[in-house]
Amino acid sequence: MRLVTRLGFVVVLVSLAVVSGGTHIAAQRQVTTTITRLYTGADGQSHAEDTAVAWRPATLHRELNESESVKVTAAQFLRWPRGFVWEGHPASKRQYVVIVSGRGEVDVVGGKKVQLAPGRVLLAEDVTGKGHTTRVGADEDLVMLLVPRAQEP
Repeated sequence: MRLVTRLGFVVVLVSLAVVSGGTHIAAQRQVTTTITRLYTGADGQSHAEDTAVAWRPATLHRELNESESVKVTAAQFLRWPRGFVWEGHPASKRQYVVIVSGRGEVDVVGGKKVQLAPGRVLLAEDVTGKGHTTRVGADEDLVMLLVPRAQEP
């Protein structure tokens, strides 16, 4: 009986180690962080392409990663009312757009739709041309954080 109890205890410990180790490994998987870039193509139309953030070891702490620093000029929140549609407008300036709350979509050339949801990051660079169309969902306002990029020399 004592052997069975010890064997059961060992099985439980090994099971916990496997479950714990699996969770730790799963937590270490790196998730790709994507920025959707809106830009004006040679055709004068707005296009969208996804680019992955390039990560490097952080100087702050060895277990952290960081991206390259980007110079910006300000930060501003913008609220769009539910159901609002703005047809064919270019970006007002070259800026990051971070979706804070709400849902919507951006339409670009070729019928491509970029879904807007909390956590989505866009780099709006389509400051010329026919622009894109922004649609806000019917259920709630869309709140964005706008972070304009500094002029490049």
